[in-house]
Amino acid sequence: MGDNEELRGIQDVANSLGVTTRTLRFYEDRGLIEPRRIGTARVYSKRETGRMQLILRGKRLGFSLREIEEFLRLYDADPQHVEQMRVLAERCRERVDELRQQMSALIQTVDELETIEREARERIAKAGA
Repeated sequence: MGDNEELRGIQDVANSLGVTTRTLRFYEDRGLIEPRRIGTARVYSKRETGRMQLILRGKRLGFSLREIEEFLRLYDADPQHVEQMRVLAERCRERVDELRQQMSALIQTVDELETIEREARERIAKAGA
């Protein structure tokens, strides 16, 4: 690590990412980030902050911690990031397919609920007539 590298405290990083310090410690405990220590204080480099951004994005997109860990491991192992991009593309396609199936199921459920609601309102109207 260079002497000119910007290091940030845990609260600063948490605030900038919109998470709690507990969230950062959780991902540290899982081995997904490795902040440096200065005494007992955790300090985060741009690399660790960037890794957290990738982790949070992966979670937001519905990837498991195991999948996110695999992406990060590939990122570290392949300077050209070719393998990471290949795996990422495959996982994205799988996730899109899962979401499309869920979307289809949700549309079907909404249609059924709207039909039941309409029938119930029709019965209410007939009973009140």
